[in-house]
Amino acid sequence: MTAAYIVAAARTPIGRFRGQLSSVRADHLGAHILTSLARRAKLAPETVEDVIFGCVTQIGEQSANIARTALLGAGWPYGIPGMTIDRKCGSGEAAVHIAAGLIAAGSADVIVAGGAESMSRVPMGSNRTIHGEALGWMVEDRFDIVNQGEAAERICDLYGLTRDDCDEYAIESHGRAAAAADRGDFDAETAAVPVADLRERDAEGEAPPPLTHDETIRRDTSREKLGTLKTSFRPYGGRITAGNASQICDGASALLMMSEAATQRHGVTPRARIVATVAVGSDPELTLTGPIEATRRILARTGLSIDDIDIFEVNEAFACVPIAWMRELGVGHDRLNVNGGAIALGHPLGATGARLMTTLLHELERRGGRYGLQAICCNGGIGTATIIERLG
Repeated sequence: MTAAYIVAAARTPIGRFRGQLSSVRADHLGAHILTSLARRAKLAPETVEDVIFGCVTQIGEQSANIARTALLGAGWPYGIPGMTIDRKCGSGEAAVHIAAGLIAAGSADVIVAGGAESMSRVPMGSNRTIHGEALGWMVEDRFDIVNQGEAAERICDLYGLTRDDCDEYAIESHGRAAAAADRGDFDAETAAVPVADLRERDAEGEAPPPLTHDETIRRDTSREKLGTLKTSFRPYGGRITAGNASQICDGASALLMMSEAATQRHGVTPRARIVATVAVGSDPELTLTGPIEATRRILARTGLSIDDIDIFEVNEAFACVPIAWMRELGVGHDRLNVNGGAIALGHPLGATGARLMTTLLHELERRGGRYGLQAICCNGGIGTATIIERLG
């Protein structure tokens, strides 16, 4: 088996819902991040053998194989095929898994894996009910399938979580993200988007400035402000609100991955090694517990323990997800989502898995840590996980 290495990683700033990136198509965001990645890695695009992107809502602008349209839009050679996958919230991470598998099997040496999603332009779920209900009776007769928000409420029921528990976690997420942004921790991983070059100028001919920072961080988040929000899924006794759930947003991210032979051939120094990948099925009625089993499975597969991992990223689909994960795995918050998560930074569905890995890699490098683990819950009852090892 050939090892798969991460050579470079980058992401766009995350644009808030209907914010500065809302007039930019997702494939254009994808093209921009491909261009930025190649520039950072000083790599000629013709050396790339495939581009694999995650994208969840594959309809309209986000249909027609967004990986292919993004690479063509970036001016990359048309000989690169491109593939778009949908593993729900774990799509960007699954793209990395597929790239690592192809490299390990010796089927490719240089692959870009990532994802893109514009939730402002292509509404979440708009691809699911064109010809009727998304799920058929064969599934619905077997399981009590509910929306993810109600699933989050059920997790709160299961773990005895209160509204205050979820709100306090959300406040911490925003605080950590704001502190990281102020320290400049996101600067190295972020490729500013020159919005004026990617869209028409406004009626007055004024060009908007480039978007250089995440628009989603709410620095004034407080218990008092969160307390004014109505619950989103249970009108009485609910705990989940827009304030303690991941944000709808826009963004793209990508990682350049290579075999050892390719790193030597191109004279580049790998930054991290993919140690292991895993995907598991979990209870489709709870939906969001997949990261717990995925973490256990990947640790067992590698022989590593919780104590061997320096930092963790668990996607903050809802505050209850990482809280439940911490309780089950016995991990303290000091090693989890240390720069905030999707509650503060947003969750552009198909891009999130690659965004988390990009942030994880850069944080490991800042700390001089060795191992990082990320895990994501996915709609339908799926969990994804990856362990990377920093090199150098």
